[in-house]
Amino acid sequence: MNIYKIRKATEEETTTVIALLKEVAAWLQNSDINQWGFLLEGGEDEEIKQAIKDSATYIACQDDEIISTFTLYSQQSEWDQHVWGEDENSEILYLHRLAVRPQFMKKGIGKEVLNWIDENLNKTIRLDCVAHNPKLCAYYEKNGFSLIGTTADGHCKFQKDHEEGKYHESNNY
Repeated sequence: MNIYKIRKATEEETTTVIALLKEVAAWLQNSDINQWGFLLEGGEDEEIKQAIKDSATYIACQDDEIISTFTLYSQQSEWDQHVWGEDENSEILYLHRLAVRPQFMKKGIGKEVLNWIDENLNKTIRLDCVAHNPKLCAYYEKNGFSLIGTTADGHCKFQKDHEEGKYHESNNY
């Protein structure tokens, strides 16, 4: 169905992943979407580098070009604890920094990435996003995530439970 491959990012690709995230952050800013400003200013560079080093960051490639990235933590980060409270459940993945390069947006890549996570990793997925971006909130709901609540500091909490047996081909592994 897709013409790209999803795999873990390598340390050699760190600069490219950070550049992609900053490209998306700049696109958000230019689109009057108040989001990822801290990332644009370099505020998450070290966390991004560490996530790649820890094999928690993935990329989607078309030919040799990285067109999308996302990070999945199997243990809560400090931010996840802030948003969700402490939770030791090992059946939960925390999704961060899902981004698609602007020239590849509106082609279903984000939806395919979310489906790939569900089909291949077989765990509940949690994420948060700013509540003042209704298009993004609607996007996650349209892609099977349930709104669990909103934090006092304005972040929507979304969760998608993995449905056992839904994707029978991946159960053969």
